[in-house]
Amino acid sequence: MASLEGARRTLGKYFADPVVTVLEKTHITPNALTVIGMLITFVAAALVALKHPFAAGWVVLFAGLFDMLDGALARRTNKVSKFGGVLDSTLDRISEASVLIGIAVFYANRQSVWGVAIAGITLIGSQLPSYIRSKAENLNINGKIGLFTRPERVIILALGLLLAGITNVLLIALIIIAVLSFLTAGQRLVHIWNKTKSG
Repeated sequence: MASLEGARRTLGKYFADPVVTVLEKTHITPNALTVIGMLITFVAAALVALKHPFAAGWVVLFAGLFDMLDGALARRTNKVSKFGGVLDSTLDRISEASVLIGIAVFYANRQSVWGVAIAGITLIGSQLPSYIRSKAENLNINGKIGLFTRPERVIILALGLLLAGITNVLLIALIIIAVLSFLTAGQRLVHIWNKTKSG
């Protein structure tokens, strides 16, 4: 798991560094990038609710860039703060939920009970890994372990939206996100249990 986390960081650094070099010459703050990313995600949610999933997929990917850049800019400009971390985590949860609600509306408009139900289950699952991580860190336990984190969720969700014109692809993407999110939540719970059972 440590190597997977390292790969994520290396890949993120490779793509983020050139953009951060430009951004640090401006007056934009990491927290501003976080807020902008959330607002862009609202656009994606509206697009999918209005039956434009392909466009929504591109917007989700674009918003994901801001999620990568805010932390990178904070580290580069020495503006890492506890509040910034809390803000980033909070707005990430709102962003994910908004897109999944948009997808639920998309399926409701199609009168697909299964689509609405799976979007709802995915919404629950996508929130759990971050919540458990937060609780773990309150206990001074590393909560970042696990197979499936936010970057993977964003990529699969975006791909599902981009390929939504193919029958059931979006539903399959939601199911993958839900299953792997619950699996990651389970991994983190087991990790916390192992760390605390002797206490």
